[in-house]
Amino acid sequence: MIRKLPWACLLGWLGGMGLVPGSAPAAEPKRPNIVFLFSDDHAYQAISAYNDPRKLIETPSIDRIGRQGMRFDRCLVPNSICGPSRASILTGKYSHINGFYNNSNSRFDGSQPTFPKMLQGAGYQTAMIGKWHLVSEPTGFDEWHILPGQGVYYNPPMIHNGKRVKHQGYTTDLITDFSLDWLKARDKSKPFLLMCQHKAPHRDWEPPLRHLGHNGDRVYPEPSTLFDNYEGRGKAESDQQMTIAETMTPGDLKLVPPNGLTSEQKKTWDAYYEPRNAAFRSAKLEGPDLVRWKYQRYMHDYLGCVKAVDDSVGRILQFLDDEGLAENTIVVYSSDQGFYLGEHGWFDKRWIFEESLRTPLLVRWPGVTKPGTSTAQIVANIDFAPTLLEAAGQPIPPDIQGKSLVPILKGETPADWRKSFYYEYYEYPQPHHVRPHYGVVTERYKLVRFYGSDVDEWELFDLKTDPQELRNAINAPANAPVVAELKRELTRLRTELKVPDQIPEGATGQSPAPRSKQAR
Repeated sequence: MIRKLPWACLLGWLGGMGLVPGSAPAAEPKRPNIVFLFSDDHAYQAISAYNDPRKLIETPSIDRIGRQGMRFDRCLVPNSICGPSRASILTGKYSHINGFYNNSNSRFDGSQPTFPKMLQGAGYQTAMIGKWHLVSEPTGFDEWHILPGQGVYYNPPMIHNGKRVKHQGYTTDLITDFSLDWLKARDKSKPFLLMCQHKAPHRDWEPPLRHLGHNGDRVYPEPSTLFDNYEGRGKAESDQQMTIAETMTPGDLKLVPPNGLTSEQKKTWDAYYEPRNAAFRSAKLEGPDLVRWKYQRYMHDYLGCVKAVDDSVGRILQFLDDEGLAENTIVVYSSDQGFYLGEHGWFDKRWIFEESLRTPLLVRWPGVTKPGTSTAQIVANIDFAPTLLEAAGQPIPPDIQGKSLVPILKGETPADWRKSFYYEYYEYPQPHHVRPHYGVVTERYKLVRFYGSDVDEWELFDLKTDPQELRNAINAPANAPVVAELKRELTRLRTELKVPDQIPEGATGQSPAPRSKQAR
């Protein structure tokens, strides 16, 4: 029996199909705007949404993105260092494919395909504001206003569409100001991509003046591995230069003020730091007490920078709300990799280990992503490009190595989603003397090979029994089948990802031992 439809409904359906004379075809879905909020060296431990047991800081604005969208609990990076991560985000490809291996001598080839170029070609307005850190000039952007190199925290020189300019103020605030200025002046008839990228909280961790003393001289809980002696692991872990105890400089510790402050800025700076520095000098601390003092100073400064980033995120979200843009705007918050906040006695990143390997990722996509959700699936920053292309209705080039997160954001993890991940770090010997290494990561295990002219060591870590990665378990007889399986998986991934057997000249900064026969 054929059900009779009301005449008005039938006309509406036919009109929507363009089958009634004089009727308009159904409108195409409106393409979403994209706001990509990015920071430098922002540890997931310093985002309250990630529930670090130390409860280091509250980040209500960043948390809001996760509360209204999805929090990713295992977002990994293929090469844990600033420039290479940025290149991977733009291209959706590993360092050995996009050509940006390290911060020492790599230069981004701006002629290669990137997702901003593809969106620009599809009619999106595109802007890059803030830290670029890829040496060459940005391509694929209608507007770019970037820090040269690493940039500075106070009164930064910047490059605006190729012209050098000088600004006065705090860099995080300025990057936010320029991002909002661009949003206000955009062509409102077109969708947009804004990449708002902060220097903070990168070393030297210089907080804004308004956040000096933000913690009320709180004494932060120490990580249990602050005094790690690296026993039970190889030469790479013990022979590095990134400890709070030995590597931090007077500038890192604010025992000297930063260059470039105005007289008024320096007056406020000195009013906070100088009495505390005088007390430190008179105490003549040594040994563990000195390390503890350095850790507390580090936490005050680093987290003060994070507070300014959270302020910035709040301003951007408020603008989207005020302008009625929030419901059709994808908001992404992430960082270029993880960062050590005293774990293993370290600061910085570079390692395959969790605090370095994992980066924060929170995504809000109204109408698509269920608010307040999370996922423990292994995702990566090479997934950002295909995700944003698919969300914008654009094809994903077949040579992109990442996978679109759109199904996961819709709550539907594909049956063939990755169960393992390939990692490789190159830059050596400077800075920080972290050995080149590569490995495979699964939900439970990590198999890693450190290599060089004076080291060739394999290590296995079991995250279930050793979540802090304190014991190399590769020689345990019971682990022999695990090691064999992980080596097979490592070989499979290297083949799939087209990893060359020989490191290209200049990729590390020196010539370590060749990494041929790597999964032997």
